[in-house]
Amino acid sequence: MSPNSAAATPGDHDGGSSEELHALILKSLDDDQAVDVIDIPLSGKTQIADHMIIASGRSTRQVASMAQKLAEKIKADLGRVVRIEGLPTADWVLIDADDVIVHLFRPEVRSFYNLEKMWAFDKTPAAAATA
Repeated sequence: MSPNSAAATPGDHDGGSSEELHALILKSLDDDQAVDVIDIPLSGKTQIADHMIIASGRSTRQVASMAQKLAEKIKADLGRVVRIEGLPTADWVLIDADDVIVHLFRPEVRSFYNLEKMWAFDKTPAAAATA
């Protein structure tokens, strides 16, 4: 972005492919000791994103910290500005980075909403399903 251009807005991203963003998010969550990280590939199944990542933190403090660090890393490394919802309470924080959507939960809240079940695609082989 040139010095004369407008400030970046959510959805603007010059650098970094979807794969780079995905890898950066997974590494950041690993570095911050996220628990039970699940990566749901959405490419070809919906147009909202290429991946949905669901993870837990052990406390609201850890969830908030992971979300803030992730947003900062995405901006610093890829020049993307993300949208964040739920940060004040940090029971469930949604990070929308366009190509990748991240849900960070406290474990109790995660089990209540059970997004994995809603978004998980049947992984049963077709032959076993028809047998």
